[in-house]
Amino acid sequence: MTSASATAARDQSLPPLAAKMARMAHHFLSGLSARCLLFLCVLCALCVSLGDAACAEVDSDTEAVAGQDFKLGCISCKMRGEVEASATADWFFKARGETEFAHIYSYDGELSTIINERFEGRVNWTGSRKTTDLQDASIYLLNVTFNDSGVYQCFFTRTLNYDYYEYETTASKYVHLTVVPKATRGTASIVSEIMMYVSIIGLQLWLLVEMIYCYRKIAAAGDEALRASASVFRSPSLIIQDHPLHQPVMPLT
Repeated sequence: MTSASATAARDQSLPPLAAKMARMAHHFLSGLSARCLLFLCVLCALCVSLGDAACAEVDSDTEAVAGQDFKLGCISCKMRGEVEASATADWFFKARGETEFAHIYSYDGELSTIINERFEGRVNWTGSRKTTDLQDASIYLLNVTFNDSGVYQCFFTRTLNYDYYEYETTASKYVHLTVVPKATRGTASIVSEIMMYVSIIGLQLWLLVEMIYCYRKIAAAGDEALRASASVFRSPSLIIQDHPLHQPVMPLT
């Protein structure tokens, strides 16, 4: 049985007024096209993405400019976000020509410590704040010099707190930093930034067009439903005849 025949059979089993209202509701819902549903799905996805931020591991930049500040990025996400945890972050540095890493910085969620005198007053924490469950251990290196070129190691020590036991894990990230006298940008970086802005503007225009289209579609369906309902209420005889008490009186013989 097709959907049209099923709808017709259902309408026949209902009282005339209820069948009329059911047809009006069905007509209104059918006026919402697939484009409107797609538009609503996109809006829901945007609301979810804004309301529930997720952790994403992004690599750090590797080229700094002498005399400027530079962000050493380091993100290590938990495999299971619902598990409570605490973590500490330590940074190590190995200059060019050296063979061993030197401990330069430590952060435990509350207290930050610059360990190496070489970086005294030149490191600022810019990672996770107001929590001991660290996932972002990024730092700012202030007033970069050519001697800051080398390999930086970010080391996470994380304790996962389960109901009956604790489990300790570690993670390491490496940043190979090069200090240059002047900022340079490759062609790929410029093209990527242009394409990003074009995509954002295009998406916003598409959302605007779909919003106008859906508004007109819903408004037209709503007006037609109102006209149909007005025609129903203008004919009260339909309601009276359908009432179970309104039965023809048989003459007495």
